[in-house]
Amino acid sequence: MDPAIKFLRELVSIDSVNPSLVPGAAGESEIAQAVAQEMRAAGLEVEVTEVSPGRPNVVGVVRGRQTGPRLMYCGHTDTVGVEGMREPFTPRERDGLLFGRGAQDMKGGVVAMVDAARTIVASGGLPAGELIIAAVVDEEHESLGADALVSRWRADAAVVTEPTDLAVAVAHKGFEWVEVVVEGRAAHGSRPAEGRDAIIRMGRVLTRLEQLNSTLQRRSPHPLLGSPSLHASLIHGGRELSSYPEQCTLRMERRTVPGEAPRIALGEIEEIVAQLRKEDPEFRAAIRWLFGRQPYELRSPHDLPAALEGALACIGRETRRVGVTFWTDAAILGQAGIPTVIFGPGGAGLHSVEEFVRLDEVIACRDALVELARAFCA
Repeated sequence: MDPAIKFLRELVSIDSVNPSLVPGAAGESEIAQAVAQEMRAAGLEVEVTEVSPGRPNVVGVVRGRQTGPRLMYCGHTDTVGVEGMREPFTPRERDGLLFGRGAQDMKGGVVAMVDAARTIVASGGLPAGELIIAAVVDEEHESLGADALVSRWRADAAVVTEPTDLAVAVAHKGFEWVEVVVEGRAAHGSRPAEGRDAIIRMGRVLTRLEQLNSTLQRRSPHPLLGSPSLHASLIHGGRELSSYPEQCTLRMERRTVPGEAPRIALGEIEEIVAQLRKEDPEFRAAIRWLFGRQPYELRSPHDLPAALEGALACIGRETRRVGVTFWTDAAILGQAGIPTVIFGPGGAGLHSVEEFVRLDEVIACRDALVELARAFCA
């Protein structure tokens, strides 16, 4: 068995569900230990740093024989939850696919970058420069790991090994989370003159959001990412059937594209609520910014995408240059001044009850990362 596939099976068998998403979940401690052990066994210099209690980043370094460019490979070790999955931590192979939670998102990519470093060390190391392998925590929630990484480490270029079906991705969307709380007035269900229905009033907000989403969809699309969008993610209100609900809470997500202003979702909601107040002086709503991350695009000319395409050609693989709709830690690296692309093995089932990665693409990803490091750090 190829060492990369053996290591992938080991990582998929480890529960690394993000505890910020699922309270009480295992977190990244055990998988960090496994990654650190693999890096040390391969001959890397290894640093393990706790980002928050029980949640460590692991960084390994391959140093070249002389000074030169620094290249970083970065991937996250946490996963989303496993509700509805049968045996999520039992890796199962079928028809060239490996199934299990995190197989595609993104333990396949983590394995590819770690085994690329092992391959490079085993074949004599790098002629120059440094290869930095970073396995970070919390990408599935607030990316605490990537924030901590860029506060201490720098590189001349980076590859985030999220799943792209071996395409070279140079852009991705951002996201923003906003909460809207509409106020009503509690009353017995038989006394409409006394009650104010917060849920019905929230319906007005939802109608305007639907209209806004239609407007966003009609905009000229970004050439790689398409149009921005929004959706109502979570809604809650009311206490019992025979009472007017005094409050209704909506949490929504807005997906953004390069060129849109930061916190654009907050401004859009504020405008909607202001208009509703003009139409109905009794309309009451509070708006709260929750969290957001900016979109990413490798704008300035850089030789990294072409170098990675050349590495793929060296191993006999064709590729294409794309954007991806999901958010990644590439935005954090990019904002820190590290030109970054996204490139990793493909599969299916992101965040679903049946997730898999293509094993041949894990191997191809590793081999391409080996070729890229040798060329970039020459």
